[in-house]
Amino acid sequence: MRTLRHRVVNAALHTAEQNGGATCSTLGNLAAMDTVPTDPTVTAGPLDLDGIERDLADVEVALTRLDAGTYWADEVTGEELSAELLAEHPTARRAPTQG
Repeated sequence: MRTLRHRVVNAALHTAEQNGGATCSTLGNLAAMDTVPTDPTVTAGPLDLDGIERDLADVEVALTRLDAGTYWADEVTGEELSAELLAEHPTARRAPTQG
């Protein structure tokens, strides 16, 4: 259970890094930042705070589902979510639609 939590939180941190180079060690500090320098010779642009807030909300939902024992199920159909899907997208709540 702890390893899965770690993966979900790391996925959020990875997304934050993609949205402006944030390298902070705690999720709580991300929302308070306007810009994050990643290299003293490079000036970082503004963070996408709306995107980070959405990602953090997705992580909170995933952790709540993990605690409730529903993390591995599609939240609408109840069908099992594949381990591959959750490994690639730890905050997934629905199975991809076939089409």
